[in-house]
This record gives sequence, C-alpha cells and structure tokens, in this order.
Amino acid sequence: MQYIEGGVTAAKGFSASAAAAGIKYKDRTDMALVYSETPCVSAGTFTSNVVKAAPVVWDRDKVYHAPFCQAIVCNSGIANACTGEEGMSYCLATAKAAGKLLDIPEDAVLVASTGVIGMQLKMDRIAAGLELLVPALGSSIDHGHQAARAIMTTDTKPKEVAVSLEIGGRQVVIGGMCKGSGMIHPNMCTMLAFITTDAAISHEMLQAALSEDIRDTFNMVSVDGDTSTNDTVLLLANGQAGNPVIDAKNADYQAFAAGLRMVTEKLCKMIAGDGEGATALLEVKVVGAESKAQAVTLAKSVVTSSLVKTAIAGHDANWGRILCAMGYSGASFDPEQVDLFFESAAGRIQIMKSGIAADYSEDEATRILSEPEITVTADVKMGQAEATAWGCDLTYDYVRINADYRS
Repeated sequence: MQYIEGGVTAAKGFSASAAAAGIKYKDRTDMALVYSETPCVSAGTFTSNVVKAAPVVWDRDKVYHAPFCQAIVCNSGIANACTGEEGMSYCLATAKAAGKLLDIPEDAVLVASTGVIGMQLKMDRIAAGLELLVPALGSSIDHGHQAARAIMTTDTKPKEVAVSLEIGGRQVVIGGMCKGSGMIHPNMCTMLAFITTDAAISHEMLQAALSEDIRDTFNMVSVDGDTSTNDTVLLLANGQAGNPVIDAKNADYQAFAAGLRMVTEKLCKMIAGDGEGATALLEVKVVGAESKAQAVTLAKSVVTSSLVKTAIAGHDANWGRILCAMGYSGASFDPEQVDLFFESAAGRIQIMKSGIAADYSEDEATRILSEPEITVTADVKMGQAEATAWGCDLTYDYVRINADYRS
C-alpha cells in the first residue's frame, strides 16, 4: 500500500474537468466535473447542521436511493444554501443538464456547491459551464488537478491524494480531492470531499467503510468551530479494478478501509494546515485514555481552543491553555497525572510532567513551535485508548479573510 501521484482521476475509468463559469469569481475556474465511464456504487456522509444546503438534500437522496451514480458536478463561489425551493430546483436543473450532456440519468448526477450562503445560483452560468466541462473531460493527473483547483474558495492550494493497494490479487486505486479552509469544525465531515476508487465493493460495505472512517478523520478536524451547511463527502466505486466484490467485513474489506484511511487522513491534514490565515498545522494527540470517547473529547477540546490556537500562532509554549481546554471538555481525568509534549521537525520537548511544569528551555520550545507542523501530545495515564485531532493556529488574517468574505 503506497501513495501515488494524482487525485480523483488516479483510479481506472474516472475523468475530470474544470471550467470558468463566472459564478462569483472572475479570475479563476469555478466549476468541476468528475465522471465515471461506467455506473458506480456510491456512499456519502453529510452535515449534521440543521440548516442543510440544497445539494446536501439532493445528494443524500441519490446516494441512499438511486440505483447508481456516475457524475459529480461542483461549483464554487455560491453555496446554494438557505435558497428554498428555488435552490432545490437548481439541483434538478443541473442534474438534468449534466445528464443530457453525459447521456446518463439525472438521478445518477450528484451536485455540490460551496461559497456564500443565501445567494441564488445563476443557472445560465451553470448551464454554460456544463457545456464547457463535458467536452473537456480527461483522465490525466492534470485533469484531476485542475478539478481540485476549481472547487477552491478561500483555500490557498488544491488538495488531492491517491493510494494504490492490492486486494484479491488485483491492483486497486483510491484517489480523492477536497476543499476546505474556513467554516470547518468536526461534526460529520467538514467541507467538500470527493473520493473515487476502481474497487469492486457493495453499496453496503462502501457506506460502512466511509461512515466508520469519518469518525477518526473528517470528524476530527477543526479550523474555526463552525460546522458548515454544505459539508459533504462522496465516495464513488466503479469496480474496474476487477477484484472479487467486497460484500462482507473480511480481509479485503479491512485492506480497502486501510487504503481509504490513508486518503482521508491526508486530506484532513491538508485542510487543517490550509485553514484561513493559518501558518501552522496543529495536531493534538491524546494517549493513555481510559476510552476512545474520552480521548476524542479531550483532543477536540484542545484543537478548538482559541487560546491554544493563538499561542501556537505566537510560538508560545503556554501549556496552561492546553490543560485548561482539557479541563472544561467535560471528560474526567486527573490533571496531576498529565504529561504534555510539543514536537515538530525541530525536535521534541516535554513541557509538563505529572501536572506541573517540566524543566524545559523556553527558547527550545519556541524553536519547536516555529515549524509549519506541530504536534501536541497529552498523556493522561488512565488506559490504552487514544485519539488525534487536527487544526491550525489562529492569526490576524483569519479575521481579515472573513470580514471581507462576501465582497
């Protein structure tokens, strides 16, 4: 099992394209299409926010009830959220237009949107964008890369990854792309993510693998504590690898789940590290917990703390903020037993031992915290369970970006 170059076009039978439709942005591509040459089994997970964007409602219905799915159309700039019946009609119109151009049923077309909430889509531009997207489809790595760029909003870089593994004596590929920089908080998944695979797997097992995976990946990411109205992860499997169909939780299922984890964890780190205004990826590991639930609660509380995030931005080893965030998390533990460590490419340092300050160098701690990827490890010494959460520092630029977002 290994990482390979590419994203959504890495798996057999998948193609992608990008187009500049002028939906909101005037200086970039803003529509993407992902297409499988054969019908796909699909799986999805969606926002837990009570306010759900129209594409979330559309996709949830198609993933759970349509006979198959074969294409994903995504636009950036306008979220198609809080748009009422008109917004739902745009999903149908988009699916109809794409289905006609691709010669597939409208129910086989999934749609996704990201951007400003409350604005109505410009359907003439969506339709014109589709006219550009379909003839531009291609299966090269660059086609996938361009699609990943087209779904960006405040992201500073495209996010894509692919892995190759062996299942049932056949080579299987899983590839994905995502977008997410702001309005990111763990509560299902935390942005738009599209994952493709040529594995042969049943609908039930594909959904099980995705639902189990997000608990430890997308649900463990936070940039700013806001759960989006549009959060969606879509996973399409077209079976072209030719492996024996995975229809039970056997060794082949476990291998597929491990490959999926490699893809989703990498995407999660890309999102956290590219948080709006961020200068550092913050990874928080809680080890020695008495239960997974306790570890998850503690890790999330630390990674979402504004005071911890600003300390990381200032390269300040203010460990009291970490212990404070653990203390108000709601999880029970003995603070006098906790050990804390900071780690980065510059080294590892213990800053707290059994609940009190360790004998450490502030200069060394600052040097470690000045790296672009930082890990905080908290050992609560209560058991064997552990959990990891990902976030980022909080800088002045976060306020600037979001103060100007609609303009």
